[in-house]
Amino acid sequence: MSETIGFLVHDTARLFRRELNERMRHSGVTALQWRLLAYLARNEGTNQVKLAEFLEVEPITLSRMIDRLAESGMLSRRRDPDDRRAWRLYLEAKSLPLIDELRAAATQLAETAQEGLSTAERAQLAELVERMRQNLSRKPSDIAQSEQAA
Repeated sequence: MSETIGFLVHDTARLFRRELNERMRHSGVTALQWRLLAYLARNEGTNQVKLAEFLEVEPITLSRMIDRLAESGMLSRRRDPDDRRAWRLYLEAKSLPLIDELRAAATQLAETAQEGLSTAERAQLAELVERMRQNLSRKPSDIAQSEQAA
């Protein structure tokens, strides 16, 4: 195998996003908006700063996207009770059928992507990729401390 694991993971994720975008094109919601809605479905009440970090977008870009989704009735902003300057984001009922559709499309796509893999191989793949994600999610100070302890 001549490709590095980083290239393979990145390219697979790119192909997955492209196919999911194609399957969801009829919804009129962009891929980045889908990611935002999916994140909120798991982290409702999050603030815009955390969401911008997760989506890896500039705050102004996120603000415009949130404005459009709020105008279309997909989500709402509510004042943060702990910080008058901040807003917390919540899904509205209108977004729930779309999120359900997105989940179903993502599940079907994952099934297609894993065709030919046994149940044990699927479990092992998920475990190994999760371990890689955890390794990369650690802060540099966490990594330095674990290396010093070794």
